[in-house]
Amino acid sequence: MSGTNSPEAVKKLLENMQSDLRALSLECKKKFPPVKEAAESGIIKVKTIAARNTEILAALKENSSEVVQPFLMGCGTKEPKITQLCLAAIQRLMSHEVVSETAAGNIINMLWQLMENSLEELKLLQTVLVLLTTNTVVHDESLSKAIVLCFRLHFTKDNITNNTAAATVRQVVTVVFERMVAEDERHRDIIEQPVLVQGNSNRRSVSTLKPCAKDAYMLFQDLCQLVNADAPYWLVGMTEMTRTFGLELLESVLNDFPQVFLQHQEFSFLLKERVCPLVIKLFSPNIKFRQGSSSSSSPAPVEKPYFPICMRLLRVVSVLIKQFYSLLVTECEIFLSLLVKFLDADKPQWLRAVAVESIHRLCVQPQLLRSFCQSYDMKQHSTKVFRDIVNALGSFIQSLFLVPPTGNPATTNQAGNNNSGGPVSAPANSGMLGIGGGVTLLPAFEYRGTWIPILTITVQGSAKATYLEMLDKVEPPTIPEGYAMSVAFHCLLDLVRGITSMIEGELGEVETECQTTTEAASSPTQSSEQQELQSTSDQMDKEIVSRAVWEEMVNACWCGLLAALSLLLDASTDEAATENILKAELTMAALCGRLGLVTSRDAFITAICKGSLPPHYALTVLNTTTAATLSNKSYSIQGQSVMMISPSSESHQQVVAVGQPLAVQPQGTVMLTSKNIQCMRTLLNLAHCHGAVLGTSWQLVLATLQHLVWILGLKPSSGGALKPGRAVEGPSTVLTTAVMTDLPVISNILSRLFESSQYLDDVSLHHLINALCSLSLEAMDMAYGNNKEPSLFAVAKLLETGLVNMHRIEILWRPLTGHLLEVCQHPNSRMREWGAEALTSLIKAGLTFNHDPPLSQNQRLQLLLLNPLKEMSSINHPDIRLKQLECVLQILQSQGDSLGPGWPLVLGVMGAIRNDQGESLIRTAFQCLQLVVTDFLPTMPCTCLQIVVDVAGSFGLHNQELNISLTSIGLLWNISDYFFQRGETIEKELNKEEAAQQKQAEEKGVVLNRPFHPAPPFDCLWLCLYAKLGELCVDPRPAVRKSAGQTLFSTIGAHGTLLQHSTWHTVIWKVLFHLLDRVRESSTTADKEKIESGGGNILIHHSRDTAEKQWAETWVLTLAGVARIFNTRRYLLQPLGDFSRAWDVLLDHIQSAALSKNNEVSLAALKSFQEILQIVSPIRDSDKPETPPVVNVPVPVLIGSISGPGLSRPFVRTDSVGERLGRYSSSEPPIVTDELEDLNLWWAAWNTWYRIGSESTKPPVTFDKLTFIPSQPFLTALIQIFPALYQHIKTGFNMDDLQKLGVILHSAVSVPISSDASPFILPSYTEAVLTSLQEAVLTALDVLQKAICVGPENMQIMYPAIFDQLLAFVEFSCKPPQYGQLETKHIANAKYNQAEWVALNYVPFAERSLEVVVDLYQKTACHKAVVNEKVLQNIIKTLRVPLSLKYSCPSESTWKLAVSSLLKVLSIGLPVARQHASSGKFDSMWPELANTFEDFLFTKSIPPDNLSIQEFQRNESIDVEVVQLISTEILPYANFIPKEFVGQIMTMLNKGSIHSQSSSFTEAEIDIRLREEFSKMCFETLLQFSFSNKVTTPQEGYISRMALSVLLKRSQDVLHRYIEDERLSGKCPLPRQQVTEIIFVLKAVSTLIDSLKKTQPENVDGNTWAQVIALYPTLVECITCSSAEVCSALKEALVPFKDFMQPPASKVQNGES
Repeated sequence: MSGTNSPEAVKKLLENMQSDLRALSLECKKKFPPVKEAAESGIIKVKTIAARNTEILAALKENSSEVVQPFLMGCGTKEPKITQLCLAAIQRLMSHEVVSETAAGNIINMLWQLMENSLEELKLLQTVLVLLTTNTVVHDESLSKAIVLCFRLHFTKDNITNNTAAATVRQVVTVVFERMVAEDERHRDIIEQPVLVQGNSNRRSVSTLKPCAKDAYMLFQDLCQLVNADAPYWLVGMTEMTRTFGLELLESVLNDFPQVFLQHQEFSFLLKERVCPLVIKLFSPNIKFRQGSSSSSSPAPVEKPYFPICMRLLRVVSVLIKQFYSLLVTECEIFLSLLVKFLDADKPQWLRAVAVESIHRLCVQPQLLRSFCQSYDMKQHSTKVFRDIVNALGSFIQSLFLVPPTGNPATTNQAGNNNSGGPVSAPANSGMLGIGGGVTLLPAFEYRGTWIPILTITVQGSAKATYLEMLDKVEPPTIPEGYAMSVAFHCLLDLVRGITSMIEGELGEVETECQTTTEAASSPTQSSEQQELQSTSDQMDKEIVSRAVWEEMVNACWCGLLAALSLLLDASTDEAATENILKAELTMAALCGRLGLVTSRDAFITAICKGSLPPHYALTVLNTTTAATLSNKSYSIQGQSVMMISPSSESHQQVVAVGQPLAVQPQGTVMLTSKNIQCMRTLLNLAHCHGAVLGTSWQLVLATLQHLVWILGLKPSSGGALKPGRAVEGPSTVLTTAVMTDLPVISNILSRLFESSQYLDDVSLHHLINALCSLSLEAMDMAYGNNKEPSLFAVAKLLETGLVNMHRIEILWRPLTGHLLEVCQHPNSRMREWGAEALTSLIKAGLTFNHDPPLSQNQRLQLLLLNPLKEMSSINHPDIRLKQLECVLQILQSQGDSLGPGWPLVLGVMGAIRNDQGESLIRTAFQCLQLVVTDFLPTMPCTCLQIVVDVAGSFGLHNQELNISLTSIGLLWNISDYFFQRGETIEKELNKEEAAQQKQAEEKGVVLNRPFHPAPPFDCLWLCLYAKLGELCVDPRPAVRKSAGQTLFSTIGAHGTLLQHSTWHTVIWKVLFHLLDRVRESSTTADKEKIESGGGNILIHHSRDTAEKQWAETWVLTLAGVARIFNTRRYLLQPLGDFSRAWDVLLDHIQSAALSKNNEVSLAALKSFQEILQIVSPIRDSDKPETPPVVNVPVPVLIGSISGPGLSRPFVRTDSVGERLGRYSSSEPPIVTDELEDLNLWWAAWNTWYRIGSESTKPPVTFDKLTFIPSQPFLTALIQIFPALYQHIKTGFNMDDLQKLGVILHSAVSVPISSDASPFILPSYTEAVLTSLQEAVLTALDVLQKAICVGPENMQIMYPAIFDQLLAFVEFSCKPPQYGQLETKHIANAKYNQAEWVALNYVPFAERSLEVVVDLYQKTACHKAVVNEKVLQNIIKTLRVPLSLKYSCPSESTWKLAVSSLLKVLSIGLPVARQHASSGKFDSMWPELANTFEDFLFTKSIPPDNLSIQEFQRNESIDVEVVQLISTEILPYANFIPKEFVGQIMTMLNKGSIHSQSSSFTEAEIDIRLREEFSKMCFETLLQFSFSNKVTTPQEGYISRMALSVLLKRSQDVLHRYIEDERLSGKCPLPRQQVTEIIFVLKAVSTLIDSLKKTQPENVDGNTWAQVIALYPTLVECITCSSAEVCSALKEALVPFKDFMQPPASKVQNGES
């Protein structure tokens, strides 16, 4: 107290004292002299002390009795003013601690007197307080007197005094105990008193206590006495005392100074012996009281519980339990049981409220609860206190719902569980929900119509009571509705929170200790090993003990907790409350899980699960587990019945989602409330954070989540995560926006939950997987027999779990994939689709995962991962197979390079696709194959190549999708290309493999069996490829056959050279001929029915509209391909030994194809025939083995697949045939083929050709619609073959063969064409075009004729035969050939749309033949055979036909050509004939020739009406040419020519010159019909020869004179008639023909005169001249004519007469007269 010790303070104190004393003496001067004196002496005393002592304060204290005395006397005056002054002075002294014990005693006595006089009561209290607090001088009786003084002041009438006194008492009591504590502190270090063992519980003497302790002891003991209404031992002078005050004081002491009671046995003894019995006794009215029990039942009236006492008792009890539990185990048991009893429903509301508050105080002390558990629950024959507390809270909460609190006006819903879903009436202010929803204003619990608001009462974890603090209330307060419930609720929460955090903390410690010990144990030092083990075993014991306690605590409380929490959860309408309840359930579940308490764990989890699901949700899982033993059972807990209440349906929660229940037959919809969603989140949280302790309850958790996910309509997406999907079931799923925003979060947590499975240990992981599998099996059962949307939750989550546990996939792969494979076979499509999705995703992830060691070094794992993919092949559902194949495709794209040993498996999956499995499936499988072929052939083992070929072939045979079959053939081509490029590598690897297999086979003693065995393995690979293509060549679909054929021949062509020589034998007989046989057989038996369309709406061209026609195309292709191989690979085939046999087989095939009744096939057969005939025999010059023996094939050889006329896909082979030959010739002698054998081959070919020709052109016996007539292109090709063939056989070709040939040529040309083909073959009738057939025929003859020309003599006898053949063709111009009995139409009349046969236009052909004849004759006229065989006569005879027909010829050109040809032939032939005149070989020719001239010049055919003048004149000039020929080539040589012939000629000329006399003068247009030039020419010739001096016979001259006179007379007549008509007609012009006639006559006259002048005069008869001159007058008469034309003609006619104008001679006159 440095403040009061300082000199200044001391000085101040002295001054104050003196002034106080002065003031006192002043006041008392009048009335109280003694006091005045005492005061004055006091001043002196003080001064003296101050003067004498250095230690002034100590001296003052010593003399304090004297110093204080004046003031005490002053107080004695009882004058208020004086008393106050004195008390203030005394207080100043006390505060400076200058009061001795004696003085203090005096002061107290003085204060007591004042108290008894009721003076200055507040000042008194103040003084007492100062006195007791400033120092410790007051002890024992004086202390007790001071305390009693305060107590007595507490009971005055004055309120202020009372309250102040009460406060003072409290402070004083505290001070007493504080002194004791301080005293203990002081003595603690000095003496450690031996602890006295407490002998039987007799009262101990107090003598052992130190002074302060003794005071405290006495005070406490008396407080107990007073409360118990007994007389105090120490506090003498107490007049009255209240229990309430006493209890408060007891409580404060117990609460504030627990160590006093715990350290001092005397005090402990007081607790046990005095306090506890007192409390129990005071509790009795509360225990006995039953609310609502009639008083008449017991004779004595039961004392009613008194709130103030009861409440204070409970406070005391709380303190006792909290602070002194260890001392008062038994007593606490009683207290706790009492507390539990106070919660009973028949106790007053306020009592239950304070009891609950007390219990709350315990619940926040987990260590205390633990002690309860250890002390009671775990002891035999002891009350299970802890369990009772929890159960009591449960029952309490339940009772609040079941029995409405009496203080409440709210009536419960009378109808019980009716559909209104809410109380009938509710407090107006309670914030109750309307039935239609809305939001409660207040958080509340609501259950079966009872609505209880939740009040915020405490901060979490602290038990701040309300009613236990109401120390000033005497009447029981009204407890607001919901208060008790809220406290009880918090009790539960705090209880759970406390227990779990405590146990988990301890568990954590134990676990870390274990870890450190095990770590230490694993690397022990030499010395510490022993102690390590020791400490470990200690630890073990400690842990066992602890674990027992933990388990007991949990076992004791879980039932009650669960019952209460479930009920609250169901009743909660407040999100925060719900959250708290769920958190409690979750922490309990996790704790039980950690402790391995399965039943309780499952029970809590079940509760959360039930909360998550809609009410009454039929979830089998929840009812089958052990946890279900809780539901709807009544527990008897120590006689109290606790009902597990099932959730009620009408909780007034906001509905956030409506969905379908997951059941086999869903009835209606179910609603999810926000509370369900909250529970769900808790469940997720539980699984996420505590997955490792869930074990078997995974099933529960997952089942519930599955249902929720289902109701919310979450659907799995890639990787198994669930995303909000639109429900498939239709509009039954309705989600509010509130939940919509939650869904992604939920879905996210769900995924995270399964992601965290990677942190689970293997056992927990297996629990999880098993749970998912069994859940999935349930879903599968449910989905059987209906195609409802199944629940895919389990499958999706299996996938997610698998994906995150890839690093240890081996441990779960088999159960996982085994189950998923079962799912894949499920009849429900959605179900299996997801099974497949999951399985394939896992396989892909497994293959891409970065394993350690990597997959490439762990083939076993790779095959394990791929195996399920193979297993999927046994499933028949196409959608699964599609997934399987898509998976394969993705594996190939990502892992293709590293599959290695997995290849057969992967290829097997592709090959396992059957034809009936649908287009999309085949298409996907095929994509995989394409990828393999394009990218991965080089990376796979060579032994797999054959599998690739097989698989590709099998796709070709699939008939689902044509494009796939075609593309697969393309792939086979690519594969063959690959074989070719990598040939050497593949061969090496295969040979190595073969050797290994051979060795194995020998060891096992079995024969190595593989297709095409004797051939080497690489050749076998090729043969497999060819065989596959061969199969495809006879596929039912034409396009496939075509493509396969092209590919087969291209591959054999392009890569066949890689084969061993001996393998070719197999290729020819096993592949090619085998194929030809099959194709021929199929073609001949093919259906002739018309195919309407090619599937879908593809139209089929008419040339392919029957199966037969489609097979025809295949036959064509195959035959062509084989022929081409024979052609290009002859050098390889001929040495094989049976080449001629193969040749015959090939020819046989060609023949049967050529004679097939199909134009396309037959034509193609001939093309193939042509192809094999282009071969020339190998060069025999042995110096040149290097030169390739191929003429028509360029080097490098171009090989194309034959597709009709064009070549598609040319492949250039880099190694020429020459190189190949070189390769062979280096090892064998050069190949020289036997010439004879070669000839045999060619004659075999000729025989085949002859058979084809004679068979195909032979006219059929009868004709009907279906008669087959060979087509033009066929015949053309047939004939075109001959020249090539002839080159090889010409040496042996004789007359018989020529006869055979002639027959075929003639028949071929005679074949008509069908009307529908005619427009293509003959563009129009008028064009003079040869058909290609006719060209070919002529070419054939040309080849022959040329060969004869250069051939030996004996061949020339064939000339006449050729002429005959050609002349037969010439006849066609006028008389087309007959083809059997077939009626042919003239082409002009043919209707193209009818199936008629049309005779060709043979004119151009005949004309061309004629030209050939002329040419040939020009060359061969002098040949002996030609002369002998009367060829010229035959030519003339043939030409006579068109010449005689003239205008009636089918074509005008014919007779013109005939004339010109005749002229040419005669110009060559006549000299020859003259030469041989004597031999008589030409005798029969002359009459023929004469007749021919006659028939032509004077034809009986009438010129067509539309002939133009120019045409006519041209035709006339032709006639003139003939006459000229006669005049130059015949008449001059008359003496070499038979006389009759010359006579005939003269007659003809005569006829020609007078032709104008024909009867046609009267016809119209006479002028152009009259052949002036011709007549003129005839005249001239006639005249020339008539008047020539060479006339040999008088007969000839007579003929010409006759002719002249007739002509002149005729002219005279015409002129006369003309003049006559002219005169009569006057101005009218005469008819045209008459004018023309006169003009002609005039012209004839002038011509005649000219002719006569030119002739030798002696050759002209005089009579003739007379006749000519006689015309003159008549001519002159014509001058008057009006026609200008006549005039000009007249002029010309008159002019020559000048020659006759001579002077008359007598002779003449004489003659005339």
